[in-house]
Amino acid sequence: MRILFAGSPVIAVPSLEVLFNIEEIEIAGILTNPDTAKGRHGTPLPTDVGAAAEKQGITQILKPIKLDAAAREQVSLLKPDLLVSFAYGRIFGPKFLALFPLGGINIHPSLLPKYRGPTPIQAAIINRDTVTGITIQTLAEEMDSGDILKQEELNLTGKETTESLSQTAAEKAALMLPDVLKKIKSGGIKKIPQSETGIKVSYCSLISRENGVIDWNMKAVEIEAKIRAFTPWPLCRTIHNGRELLILKADVLPGSACGSPGQVLGIDQKYGIMVQTGEGILAVSQLQYQAKKALFWRDFLNGVRDFTGSYLK
Repeated sequence: MRILFAGSPVIAVPSLEVLFNIEEIEIAGILTNPDTAKGRHGTPLPTDVGAAAEKQGITQILKPIKLDAAAREQVSLLKPDLLVSFAYGRIFGPKFLALFPLGGINIHPSLLPKYRGPTPIQAAIINRDTVTGITIQTLAEEMDSGDILKQEELNLTGKETTESLSQTAAEKAALMLPDVLKKIKSGGIKKIPQSETGIKVSYCSLISRENGVIDWNMKAVEIEAKIRAFTPWPLCRTIHNGRELLILKADVLPGSACGSPGQVLGIDQKYGIMVQTGEGILAVSQLQYQAKKALFWRDFLNGVRDFTGSYLK
């Protein structure tokens, strides 16, 4: 069975790598986003999936800007049987999907139909879910609406960041994928419509840098979850004395105080710098002025003597 693998970020790399070890699978090619300029000199670098494919000696790596007629022609020449997609980031139209005799499947890091869309991992953390999961589904015209082929849960501790949960999801997906491919090849795959799962349909949307601005009127538990969800990007930020300040790590401090939202109340020797929120106290343990080094709270206060009593906005 010849597979075209479509993906771009690092979360998709383990699923690609597992395909190298399945004898019945032949990788017809890779579909990934174009190289992007990175670093001080703006050197064009491939996506994580593109780099992993190059490392394995795959030569058929397609990087189209659009999935237009030219891109479809390139894919057609590879004669793939099945499309396997994980975080590719583009919508596959009916003309494109028609190129694959066995259709296409997509790996999505949520318990579909919950959190259809581009940011399911962040959504699970922000909403302080106790369980999320991985779904392998058929590709359909409507985003993330295909039939479920395999679905497994992931229990959450409430300490995950998007970075750590993405790694867990990547590893889990790679373990699930071979069984699905084996059943597709044998014709024994079972398809379950999402309407039969009993899970309510919900959606998540793209995240921008502006979403990282902290509203200190929110509850401490909401701000702490947001900090974890936006690590490693776009990170959460506030303003202190006219300077942008990144809040990198924090905990919710037991107890209450009577300060105003955003007021720096003092320190807790165990948890860090105490900041009043709309409900509860946030204890900040790691923070960073823009363009400066990230610092543990004690080291930060050594250089910012007037921090206690000030207001974050």
